[in-house]
Amino acid sequence: MRKTLWLTAVAGLALAAQPGPDSAAAQSRTTLDIYVVDVEGGNATLFVAPSGESLLIDTGNVAPAAAVRDVGRIMAAARDAGLTRIDNLIITHWHGDHYGGLAELAKRIPIRHFIDHGPNVQPNPDVDAFLANVYPKLYANAKHTVAKPGDKIAVAGLDVQVVTSAGETIKTPLPGAGGANPYCASFKPGENNAEDPMSVGVYITFGKFRTAHLGDLTKNKEFELMCPNNRLGGVDVFLGLHHGVNTSNSEVMIHATHPRVAIINNGTRKGGQPDVMQVLHSSPGLEDLWQIHFSQLSGQEYTVPGMFIANGTDQPLAAMPVAPVAAPGPGAPPPPAHDGPAYWIKVSAQQDGTFTVANARNGFAKTYTPNGRMGTN
Repeated sequence: MRKTLWLTAVAGLALAAQPGPDSAAAQSRTTLDIYVVDVEGGNATLFVAPSGESLLIDTGNVAPAAAVRDVGRIMAAARDAGLTRIDNLIITHWHGDHYGGLAELAKRIPIRHFIDHGPNVQPNPDVDAFLANVYPKLYANAKHTVAKPGDKIAVAGLDVQVVTSAGETIKTPLPGAGGANPYCASFKPGENNAEDPMSVGVYITFGKFRTAHLGDLTKNKEFELMCPNNRLGGVDVFLGLHHGVNTSNSEVMIHATHPRVAIINNGTRKGGQPDVMQVLHSSPGLEDLWQIHFSQLSGQEYTVPGMFIANGTDQPLAAMPVAPVAAPGPGAPPPPAHDGPAYWIKVSAQQDGTFTVANARNGFAKTYTPNGRMGTN
């Protein structure tokens, strides 16, 4: 039986006195709104249900200045959504570009429910010190859950299903899924570190609209989840995509789920390699690929039109490269800090499956209607 992670009252009187839904966010809202926040190649994705309840996946980068910058950008999205608290926070895994802003965020807005996959499995003194000394204090007056595949996270108006966590995947297909996955036969395993495969991944349904965010789940775990049978079925919008890097994003996942739209949380020099872009652009039924940043690793050869890109390069270029730039190798200097204006990509979904994707940088928006949906496994 699948376990449900129901929200409980938090210990603090100030939080306990608040109404269930975030009343400010619930005013006249009819759509599920998703903000893909620019945290410079990290991850921060904010979901706000029509009820006003919220789910934030990850909190950006770990360096002190970057954490302050990234949390400022998350807070800007929260203010735009009318939020006065975060109801649920998932830290997908313990890499600095995913949990980095957590302590800073907790200073700025109440967080009711902390969710993660459990202990860090890729030893790192800074991460281990954070988990031992800081993290328990952050959730001391809230709820803390170690997620397991099959759990549900209670967000009023949404169905939020945990499909991966701590290296495990769901064993029973989601409703309507379970068909044979034809891409399994040609799958080639990839390399990965220890922590990425631990990612908490979720599949979210709002009426007829479906989306997924799998953290930094790697190719090998994609295979476990999707082969020999597709346990997810299809999605309308695939989020995150592990920044568009090639240790993830295999055909067994991307092609089998038939996303109509994919949104990459990449950086200027992180993600968007040609082999990943080829997988995405050749995915059956993909209508558009949206990017948080222009990727120099894609160049102009594999990128998308600028109207689908929220942010440019991290420093001015004399000319935009046509050919892809090689990915930085070990020991390469860090990219220049991008501390200026940053723009999100926002998805607004309706219960009938219609959704609109908007680029905050240029105001370009595109609406996708349900009658364009492909059949899924």
